Amino acid sequence: MEDLPQLPPEVWVYILSFLSTEEKHTVRFGCRQLKVLIDQPSLWRNHTVMLCDLRRYTYGFWDMLRDRKLTRVAVRHLRRKEWRRLVKFLPTLSAVVFVDGGRKYKGKYMENLAHFPGLKDIGVRNGTWEEPMLGSSLTSKLQERLTHLSVCNVKLPCCAHFIQAVSHLVNLQYLLFHQQGEGYGLDTVRPVPCEVFHNLLLSLKKLKHLSWGMRGEPPAPLPDNYLSPSDPEHTGVPRYGGPTLTSLELVDYPECILPENALQSFSSLRSLTVRYRYIREGIECRLASWLKPLQQLETLCIVGGNSLAAYTTTIPSSVSRLTLRVAITLKDMDSIAPKVPALEHLDIEQNRSSGSLCRRIPMLFPQLKTLRIRFFRREPEKDLLSLHRLRHLVRLELLVERSFILRDYLNGHPWPSPCVQEHINQLRELSENRITVITTMRRRNPLRECDCVWEGD
Repeated sequence: MEDLPQLPPEVWVYILSFLSTEEKHTVRFGCRQLKVLIDQPSLWRNHTVMLCDLRRYTYGFWDMLRDRKLTRVAVRHLRRKEWRRLVKFLPTLSAVVFVDGGRKYKGKYMENLAHFPGLKDIGVRNGTWEEPMLGSSLTSKLQERLTHLSVCNVKLPCCAHFIQAVSHLVNLQYLLFHQQGEGYGLDTVRPVPCEVFHNLLLSLKKLKHLSWGMRGEPPAPLPDNYLSPSDPEHTGVPRYGGPTLTSLELVDYPECILPENALQSFSSLRSLTVRYRYIREGIECRLASWLKPLQQLETLCIVGGNSLAAYTTTIPSSVSRLTLRVAITLKDMDSIAPKVPALEHLDIEQNRSSGSLCRRIPMLFPQLKTLRIRFFRREPEKDLLSLHRLRHLVRLELLVERSFILRDYLNGHPWPSPCVQEHINQLRELSENRITVITTMRRRNPLRECDCVWEGD
């Protein structure tokens, strides 16, 4: 390969930063100079590398990871020798995520994490634990170090014991716990006892983000103060004593088990996500009451649940980022627009009852900077061109159901289809290439999405 143009290294790094991970790896084989440039640490900041079967990796591979100063890895099941390899070659890891282990584990499996002195983030996704995941020895070693903990779709012998152990991690800022079950019955799902959960919130004073989920429905509604522990040091009128959360996510909670005043103590919230698993008929929508005290809310995400008409009037005007993955109509959009005059980011679903949303959006939300539209059983039509009237729009993402794409692809119609691609080209031309259009596929059932590999702060 010919020598590269003589540009300062920082300029090359900036240019290469626009490449995807796969493209970076392809370019890396171009020449030695590109190899050095691609391995610059700034191009891999907060990147998580997936490792499996560590015995097959060469010394050159580990040298490459060290050159990039990678500190975040996702691993599957590690044997004892593989643990030693990981500690030897990447001793500076700050984040380890266990994914899709598919095995039964004992408590000593996690003890290996104590060998990473800079460890701050731990994630565990999918697996069964026959013994407590966080033993007293490991908890004491990580007590001051951990800031992020994510546990999702994990079957534990006793959830209460696990939460009691987490309560000792006093520097936690991010906690994700999506309960799958406990004991040996697949359907045995019990909520964390109120007193145990209160102790957790009272102990984690630095906690900023909480993602709390549970599959299945408990036999009785949770106490009215389940999310609002009282300050034990304050006598007289009860006062909230938990952390000042800025982000809350409720996953799979049936609406009937949380009271109308469930979020009254979280006026500090900047972000709220509610993912419904199902809605029972005859149950009054409580989301409207949950939203009323959240006057500082900036990001709102609703997945599933009641019709929009049940809570649109209580959406705080401070919301600038809105995700609605529910059935939506033009009437719903008309009622939402006056409530969020400063909306800059919108994520919605286009279905058969939605009408021509693309034509209405520029009039209803003129300040939009990013827009994501999910299409069901149809693809974008010519009304897509109306979006060029959004003067501040810089990013448009079009998502189509994966099964819809595959069905058409097998019939000789790729995604995006020639017709859609023509609309995209016209939209770019009308916006003078101001709008970046991205076309992607979506999973069949977004209600079950759960990602435990998070990006660093």
